[in-house]
Amino acid sequence: MTESPSPVKVAALYHFAVVDDPAALRLQVLPLCEEHGLKGTILLASEGMNGTIAGTPEAIGAVIAGLRLLPGFSELDVKYSEASVMPFLRMKVRLKKEIVSMGVEGVDAATQKGNYVDPQQWNDLIADPDTVVIDTRNGYEVAIGSFDGAINPDTRSFRDFPAWFDEFSEQLRQKESKKPKIAMFCTGGIRCEKATAYVKAQGFDDVHHLKGGILKYLEHVPESESLWKGDCFLFDQRVAVGHGLRESDYGQCYACRMPLNAADRASPDYIPGEACPHCIDQRSDEQRARYRERQRQVEQAAKQGRQHLGTA
Repeated sequence: MTESPSPVKVAALYHFAVVDDPAALRLQVLPLCEEHGLKGTILLASEGMNGTIAGTPEAIGAVIAGLRLLPGFSELDVKYSEASVMPFLRMKVRLKKEIVSMGVEGVDAATQKGNYVDPQQWNDLIADPDTVVIDTRNGYEVAIGSFDGAINPDTRSFRDFPAWFDEFSEQLRQKESKKPKIAMFCTGGIRCEKATAYVKAQGFDDVHHLKGGILKYLEHVPESESLWKGDCFLFDQRVAVGHGLRESDYGQCYACRMPLNAADRASPDYIPGEACPHCIDQRSDEQRARYRERQRQVEQAAKQGRQHLGTA
C-alpha cells in the first residue's frame, strides 16, 4: 500500500445517464483523473458511470466538480469516506456493457427508474402494510442485516434478480387485487435503482427505492428511530458497518465471500484465505490449493509492507 502523509479521501460515485459515445467520454474522464493524481476504477457504459476513486481531498473535489460538468452527470451521486493509506494501485477507466451487471437488454435506469425516497421518509414507506419491501442484495449480504420484514430473494449475484422477480411477480399478480406498492433497497443505491427500472418494465408502476441506499440511511437516521436490524455488508476491507457507519466486527472468507463473525472465525473449519464453516465442504482440493497459494502471497506481501495485487 502507498503511505499517505494525510488521510486519503475516497469517493464512491455513480449515475445513470444516456451516454451516446462511452469511448469519447473515457477520453475526458481518464485525463481528468490522471491530472489530479487519483487512483481507482471508473466504469463507463451507455447507461452511465460507476466507480470508486481516491486521492487528496483537494484532488477529489476538483475531479468530482469536473465530472459533474459533463453532459448528463450534474446529479452524480457521491459518497465520501477516508482511508489512512491509498487503497488502489493505479487509475483505470474501463468501457463496459453495463455499469452494474444485470444481464438484461433494454433496461433503462436513466429514464425509467422508480421514485427516490430519502432516508428520513423511508420508515413511513416500509411501515405501510400495503408496501412490498424487497432487499435487492445477494443472500450473503442479507445474512448479516436487513430491514425488518424485507423479502430476501436469496440471489448469488445481481444477475439472478430478474429471474427471481419474474417468478415472484406472478405471486404478486395472483394475490393482489391491484398492483402493489413496491419499495427496494441496496447498499449504496445503484443496484436497487436499476432494479426499479426492471420492475417498472414488468408493468408495476408504484415503485420506489432508498436514495443513497442503506449506507445513507445508517448515516442519517438515528439508531433510536431506525428500522434496520444487524449490519451492512460492504465490498471493501471494512467488511461491514452498523449505525453511524461504525465498523463492525466481521471478517470475510476469500473462498466464498461470506462475512464471518467472531464465532465463525473461531471455528476449526475456518482456515484464513482457504475455507470457512460456510464452504468447508463445497470446494475441491484444487480450488483450496489455489486459495492457499494466494493466501501465502498475501501474507508475504504484508510482511514486505506492500499490497498484494489481488487485493487492489
